[in-house]
Amino acid sequence: MNKSLLILVFCAGFFLHSCGESPLDSHYNLELPKIPRGWEVLLGSPHWQIEWVNDEGRKGTKTVQGNGSPEISLPPTLPSAVSAFPYWPDRGIGPGIFKPAGAIFPFDASGKTLVLSWQGGVDANLFWELAQAYHRAEEENAVEQRAVLRLPWNFNWPRFRELFDDPSLNAEVRIDPWLADWHSIAAKIIQSGFDKRRLVPEARSSLEVPVNYGPWIGTSPFAPPLFFDTTPVFSVRPAADTWVSAEGILRCNSKTWILIP
Repeated sequence: MNKSLLILVFCAGFFLHSCGESPLDSHYNLELPKIPRGWEVLLGSPHWQIEWVNDEGRKGTKTVQGNGSPEISLPPTLPSAVSAFPYWPDRGIGPGIFKPAGAIFPFDASGKTLVLSWQGGVDANLFWELAQAYHRAEEENAVEQRAVLRLPWNFNWPRFRELFDDPSLNAEVRIDPWLADWHSIAAKIIQSGFDKRRLVPEARSSLEVPVNYGPWIGTSPFAPPLFFDTTPVFSVRPAADTWVSAEGILRCNSKTWILIP
C-alpha cells in the first residue's frame, strides 16, 4: 500500500484528526477465524500478518502466532478494511501466498471485538482493490465525478456480502469467491459501477504435472483438498498459483510449473 494511496483512502480521517483528538475509543481486539482442516493437518497452526490502516491514517502491520486476540486502532469516522494473512515460515510459506481472512469495520464489529472471517477476507481484498483502482484512474485522469461514490467507504458492504446467498450469482463464485478476478472487477466498478454479472470465475486452463496424487491444498480457504487417481491435472491461469502437499510446494501458471521440496 503506497503513501499516496493511504492519503487517498483516509484523507477525511486526517481532516477530522486535525481538529483534535477523537473522543471515540478506536481500539478493538481481533477475533481470528479457524483455519480449514486441510491446512491444519498438513501445515499446523499458522502465524498471521495483520494489515490495516490505523486511526492516524498510517499503515499498521502486526504479526500474531496462533489464535491470539491482537488489539489494533481503527479510524472511527470511516469504514475500513482489516486483512489477516496466514503463513507458515517454517514451511517456507510467507505472508500473501495463502488468501487472507478479513473484516470491514464497523460492519463486523461486535462491541470492542472485530470478528474476522474468510468471507470478510474477500471483502477486505475488494476494499483495497477499489482504492487502488480509483488511484490508478486518477493518475490517468480517467476519473468521472460520480466515481467518488464508488470509493470503498461508500460501497454497500452488507449488500455485497448478501450476494453470496443469492442463487442468481455464478455458482462457482458463490462456492469459492477467490475464483473471480477481483483486480479487474474493482477497475470496472470504478469505471461504470457495480454489476454482479461480472462476478464470474477467471478463465483457466488445465496443466498436467507429474507429482504425487495428493492431497494437495490450495491457497483459498473455500477450496477442498485435491486428490487424483492418475497424473494430477491442475487448473491454472497466467498468474502463478500455489498448491502444497507432503511432497512440497507446487507453483504453476498456464505455461510452466516448479516443485519446491
